[in-house]
Amino acid sequence: MVDLFSVLGARDGAAIAGWRDGAAVTVAGLRARVGAWRALGLRTPGASAALYIEDSLEFAAALLGAWQAGKTVWLSADTLDASCGALARSVDCFFGEFPQRRSPLRPAPDDACDLPWSGLDAGFPALVVHTSGSTGEPQAIPKKLSQLTCEVATLERLFGPAMGDAEIIATVSHQHIYGLLFKVLWPLAAGRAIHAASLSYPEQLAQMLGRRACVLVASPAHLKRLPSHLDWSAAASGLRAVFSSGGPLAPEASVAAAHLLGHVPTEIYGSSETGGVAWRRHHPGSPGAWEALPGVDWRIAPASARLEVRSSHLADDGWLELEDRVNPAPDGRFLLLGRGDRLVKIEEKRISLDAIEAALLASGLASEARVIVCPERAGERQVLAAFVIPSESGRALLDGEGKQALNALLRAHLARVVEAVALPRRWRYLDQLPLNAQGKTTHAQLLALLGVGDARPRVPQVRLIERDGQRALLELIVPSTLFYFDGHFTQAPVLPGVVQVDWAIRYGREHFAVAPGFRGIHALKFQQVVRPDVPFQLELKYDSASCTLHFRYFSDAGQHAGGRILFGP
Repeated sequence: MVDLFSVLGARDGAAIAGWRDGAAVTVAGLRARVGAWRALGLRTPGASAALYIEDSLEFAAALLGAWQAGKTVWLSADTLDASCGALARSVDCFFGEFPQRRSPLRPAPDDACDLPWSGLDAGFPALVVHTSGSTGEPQAIPKKLSQLTCEVATLERLFGPAMGDAEIIATVSHQHIYGLLFKVLWPLAAGRAIHAASLSYPEQLAQMLGRRACVLVASPAHLKRLPSHLDWSAAASGLRAVFSSGGPLAPEASVAAAHLLGHVPTEIYGSSETGGVAWRRHHPGSPGAWEALPGVDWRIAPASARLEVRSSHLADDGWLELEDRVNPAPDGRFLLLGRGDRLVKIEEKRISLDAIEAALLASGLASEARVIVCPERAGERQVLAAFVIPSESGRALLDGEGKQALNALLRAHLARVVEAVALPRRWRYLDQLPLNAQGKTTHAQLLALLGVGDARPRVPQVRLIERDGQRALLELIVPSTLFYFDGHFTQAPVLPGVVQVDWAIRYGREHFAVAPGFRGIHALKFQQVVRPDVPFQLELKYDSASCTLHFRYFSDAGQHAGGRILFGP
């Protein structure tokens, strides 16, 4: 088992713990931040704290500091109202970057702790993580310190020798168990430098991966979208390994990524509950079988044909049955056949969501498909919703004949293989499925596309600063939970320009007698992005003679956007 505190305490203080915005962060600097967070934890009542910080180095310091203060840390993949509300029922305080209404705590500038680091018991209740929510409501999973440190030791034993002293660069968040292990805990234990920011864009990756020897920690969603027109030659020469987890990586995507990056991605199969279970690398002609990680035993449950596992990554020594169906493969490996838990009852009929998705793909009209059960409404029967990315032929039909025509054709195809009660009643056609920071499509994201259960704010916090005749000056703060941040972008939320125009019209009509008709927009410019939780100002001037609303968004950083909106007949 790895003692993270002994490892970090024994390292040379001048050594590099990581990188932030191109500047080195030393081990001594990281230890000082651990002490500051420990001081905060020691004076804050309660045994549990929620933690959310996007910077991986500061997150690492907060996590270790909270542990040294004896606190169990609860992680959440986001800071949405629903997530924070669920956390509030279980934790005593919020640490880090939660919305202000949760009164989040951070160390004071002079916080420090000179106490020697204490060795924590292996059974210390270190962490509570949550399932991804890709198949339903996220579930809380407790983790003892021994589970985390044993898994770190397993990863280093299997993959560490090939990585050497490579730096860790990631596209995924550490707020999920995969990113937490691969981007924070494992590098800390092995003395590898951590890059504080997660990289969202391929252009960033192509540039960053070529600077020094490195390892890429990614998800299938990122690896399957690497653009071939970028120059990846420097990245390929600097990379020592590529990891992928969060879902299966299609063979063709693995081959394409290997061609660009010079390394076949190593896929890790596991879950929040099990930790790492197995790994594989795709090779042309290989069956895609999985090999268990060292120390992980597996078998097939006779009654259900599902996978059962036993390892030190679990909470106890017993066998745990998973939801995945498997077949044995040569050399002690296994093949995954899909989840066995996607059976639902509609009108007392057992329906396989996997079978419906497979039938949609077999139609040739869909390249990807997800089917979910819509929440029941009083007096109505339960129905299914289908989210489809059309294939080339499906897109041609959609563009040429419309949504109803494609709906009818897909329903007719499904009618041959599923009962009528299982035909989806709600359809959404997308360019791509929504993805969270772990590269996963969650149940909540799909429901949000239907407008179900999404109470996120759609307007900023507003304060009137000045009002003088035909001029108004407002202060705006955009909450990080704003609905319109979806897709703009996964790692760096940016307020869309169309929303800025809409708000200018909204508050223009609120403060002035703006003419009813809309005629057009002139001189529209967007100079700087608007980020969440950062105050900025909106200046509105209305010329009643020409029915023109002049608007300007600005802050201490300069002008963000501006233009003229024309109203009248």
